[in-house]
Amino acid sequence: MYCRWNWRLSHKFSENVLDATKKFEKLITDKKEIDGLPATALGLAAQTAVSKGHENATAENGPWMITLDAPSFISVVLHARNRALREEVYRAYITRASSGDLDNTPIINQILKLLLEKAKLLNYNNYAEVSMATKMATVDKAEELLEKLRSASWDAAVQDVEELKSYSKSQGASEADSLSHWDISFWSERLRESKYDINEEELRPYFSFSKVMDGLFNLAKILFGIDIEPADGLAPVWNKDVRFYCVKDSSGSPIAYFYFDPYSRPSEKREGAWMDEVVSRSRVLSRNGTTARLPVAHMVCNQTPPVGDKPSLMTFREVETVFHEFGHALQHMLTKQDEGLVAGIRGVEWDAVELPSQFMENWCYHRDTLMSIAKHYQTGESLPEEVYLKLLAARTFHAGSLSLYQIRFACLDLELHTKYIPHGSESVYDVDQRVSRITQVIPPLPEDRFLSGFNHIFAGGYAAGYYSYKWAEVLSADAFSAFEDAVLEDSKAVKEIGHKFRETVLALGGGKAPLEVFVEFRGREPSPEALLRHNGLLPVTACT
Repeated sequence: MYCRWNWRLSHKFSENVLDATKKFEKLITDKKEIDGLPATALGLAAQTAVSKGHENATAENGPWMITLDAPSFISVVLHARNRALREEVYRAYITRASSGDLDNTPIINQILKLLLEKAKLLNYNNYAEVSMATKMATVDKAEELLEKLRSASWDAAVQDVEELKSYSKSQGASEADSLSHWDISFWSERLRESKYDINEEELRPYFSFSKVMDGLFNLAKILFGIDIEPADGLAPVWNKDVRFYCVKDSSGSPIAYFYFDPYSRPSEKREGAWMDEVVSRSRVLSRNGTTARLPVAHMVCNQTPPVGDKPSLMTFREVETVFHEFGHALQHMLTKQDEGLVAGIRGVEWDAVELPSQFMENWCYHRDTLMSIAKHYQTGESLPEEVYLKLLAARTFHAGSLSLYQIRFACLDLELHTKYIPHGSESVYDVDQRVSRITQVIPPLPEDRFLSGFNHIFAGGYAAGYYSYKWAEVLSADAFSAFEDAVLEDSKAVKEIGHKFRETVLALGGGKAPLEVFVEFRGREPSPEALLRHNGLLPVTACT
């Protein structure tokens, strides 16, 4: 009964958020009102206007339709010079689904009430304990981690706000001394641009798809002793651009295969990037005298396809995405578990499954790795050293504020699923205000109803689990620090640690508790120190 009712409530919650998001529309006819929006945002706004009946709308002459859909909302709060527009859109966004027929407040309370009742029936104190019974963390461990990260991030976040005030004042902003929520993202983006002058589009020529993949496969060979070879034609594919690869061990024997579908096809593929299994390793399902059925994975991305004689050129974020998804694929393919239900990514706890993927992302910032893939596709020129240093520095830009942004949500999630009493003296919004006083330098507005649109924990499977984003970051940063401790330019040490990572994190899958696996690799339990150092919240030296 609880599962059925919760599903219905979560579904209704999500529908209300979607309907409330669609409900807000602002038509703009004067281009001065949207000064600052980039060409892509103007094009989207005009396209939206056309879909709403303004047939002659163009990116150049309008009219333009602003909505609360993520691309439109984000472009306004980041780029619109019109402060009144930023305020109007921001206020509309944080009060979605909080009034009238679309009010999610009663649904939130009913969901929390049912989850608490379920926990009591199962003899737990609260729903967070139920949620974490199948996760790596415990409630106490999660709360302890979040407090460590919060306290380490606070002073830096305060300094971030002071820096924004100083910078905005230097630019003549009348609001500089009392920045509001709709000012923070705008001035933060202006400051980031002035500090680092990094244009993603200008970096594309240095990241050709073939060069990036060659470098990624070479890194896998160095770290894990495997060879990855094209095996096109060995298996049928669903599109001519899909590649098929064979993964071999040091003896040359095949141990896994994977498909890679790299390019965007809007009419056929959803947005984003993902990895999933085709088949898992299994001894029971072995055939033709083999010891086990070999695992097969598929990776899907949405990067720009080749155009004419120009190869597929990637943004740096797309490079990070490929490394990320390949990390997931490695855990699936390099498993040594013979039981399919716990082989590879199967059976790995929710808060540990991102360890290999986020671990691989770290290598994008390793100088030797990056320089091996960052070659201009026409001239062969390496990425300039000053650009690499800017990428490295931009990684930690306002890390304190960004950390607290996620910590607010994680702490609020745990508070609601541990201590909150539905229909008690304190409302869910009161809880948010209380939590935000210690997690936000600029507290939310009194009318903030962000929770009414918080799909993650009320409709997205993250109830008492939002902390897992930070938990996985800690694991991956700590794992990467094992290589830093050994000195990254020591190739012998890197290979030894890479082999150990393969034999533990990648090989053991869901067949062993992830904390035991991590301790086996690292020799101790996870520590947040490496993450804080990588985020610039502790002293750090550049990767070499």
